Amino acid sequence: CTANNLFDIPAPLRDRMEVIRIAGYTIEEKVEIAWRYLLPKLFEEHGITDKDLQFTDEVLTFVSSRYSREAGLRGFSRNVAAVMRKRARKKADGEEGAWVVDNALVEEILGVPRYPLEEAEKEPEIGAVTGLPWTSTGGDLMVIEALKMPGSGRLIVTGQLGEVMRESVDAGYSYVRSRADQLHIDDKAFKDFDLHIHFPAGAIPKDGPSAGISITLAIASVLSDRPVRRDVAMTGEVTLRGKVLEIGGVKEKVLAAYRAGLREVILPKSNEKDLRDVPDEVRTNMAFTFVQAMDEVLRLALLQPTAIGADKPPADVQPERAKRPALADGPVADVESATPATR
Repeated sequence: CTANNLFDIPAPLRDRMEVIRIAGYTIEEKVEIAWRYLLPKLFEEHGITDKDLQFTDEVLTFVSSRYSREAGLRGFSRNVAAVMRKRARKKADGEEGAWVVDNALVEEILGVPRYPLEEAEKEPEIGAVTGLPWTSTGGDLMVIEALKMPGSGRLIVTGQLGEVMRESVDAGYSYVRSRADQLHIDDKAFKDFDLHIHFPAGAIPKDGPSAGISITLAIASVLSDRPVRRDVAMTGEVTLRGKVLEIGGVKEKVLAAYRAGLREVILPKSNEKDLRDVPDEVRTNMAFTFVQAMDEVLRLALLQPTAIGADKPPADVQPERAKRPALADGPVADVESATPATR
């Protein structure tokens, strides 16, 4: 049997099962499955051939990412079948020749895309961090926003969050308070200002431990008035002592960052072994930084204040790097993305 959520299965029944966890398909994997298995099957079912309807990698990627963002293939298959039904009906009406499917034709048949195009913002900002959550449809980008305003030291959290993520906010806030001297944050910042942490797309439930370092970095940024690098995505949980803990879904998260145009990711040191699951094309065109402590994340992603004569960054810790070194006080050099293969 199969299940989308293991914990929906009653415990006594689950205890008698051998559980095999299978990660959701990536967009690249869906396209390859479509060429090998899905398209031949659907062509036969609809009574047409590849001489009547011609697809490309780009169009199949468009259908997968903009109309059927899911872990499996059911929605993707239904959307491709809808395009085939349109062609089969026109053929039955006597229309000859081949349709070369492009994005415009897909929009005409399937309507306006249901999901927005993933594209990361790359300009440094104060209080805005790009995190990598895992969802039921795979990896995704999540911008975590922090804002301070005159008040009495309240901590406000908005967004549809679960208990684990709310605890990450509390832990991150406490960690930043404990590092106030190193971050050059005045004690008055914790007493005379309210801090608002917001997770956009409030209608989408969010939970899990993988946003800890992103939340902590956003809080440190807004309280110290220092911008954060936006050309880097990150994931990892943080403890009160500043230890960065292992997370899951590395493959899906890295691919989400890659699709959004980001070429550097910060991961927990204990997740270094999970890079073997990332496709070679992606792995060779991205840089990965593996960290063990939150101080390393602050040093890598927290930039100098824009004011002249501002203090230097804290924690002179050199993290372990994969691929290429990063500059401590500014963005790293761009890495050219891989040229996608064409059929």
